[in-house]
Amino acid sequence: MIRKLFAAALMTVAGGFAVAAELKSGPQPGEKLAGPFHPLNVNGQAAGKKSCLYCSNGDNPVAMVFARTPECPGTQKLIAELEKVTAANGKCDMGAYVVFLTDDDKAAAKLKDLSEKLKLKHVVLAVDNPAGPDKYKVAKDADLTVVLYTERTSKVNHAFEKGKITDKDISTIVSEVSKITPSK
Repeated sequence: MIRKLFAAALMTVAGGFAVAAELKSGPQPGEKLAGPFHPLNVNGQAAGKKSCLYCSNGDNPVAMVFARTPECPGTQKLIAELEKVTAANGKCDMGAYVVFLTDDDKAAAKLKDLSEKLKLKHVVLAVDNPAGPDKYKVAKDADLTVVLYTERTSKVNHAFEKGKITDKDISTIVSEVSKITPSK
């Protein structure tokens, strides 16, 4: 009887690990970012141009997101929350950008509309190819890859399949901004 219970518990735990296996996408905590890339910026100072957001943010604290579905409510809520937290951390020159990975030739126009709808002043929306920038290891299955970094080193990483980000996940990401910003 005890053996059967132990075996059942072991299978449950092993099965839990299999289910809990996280999607891995983008630079992991402790890794240096792969360097410059030049997406088409839709809003911000370089709107309408291919410009390096990695370069323009330098060693500052940054929320970098690679996304695939602009119309996803979770993606839009994350962008809105990043707008607030970036504005709140303006004194340390925090930056935020969301790079949409797509080959949709209407993506820039859709993102311009989204930028206006969300009244973005701090978060830059951009468009890059479906694979994402070379060497950034953005997983094909990741609809959202969120990396919080400072001094060009990843401190936080979260990846989500399409439609899987929750309000709790967004709150966690916002709270983790403290890992990249100076203590008050």
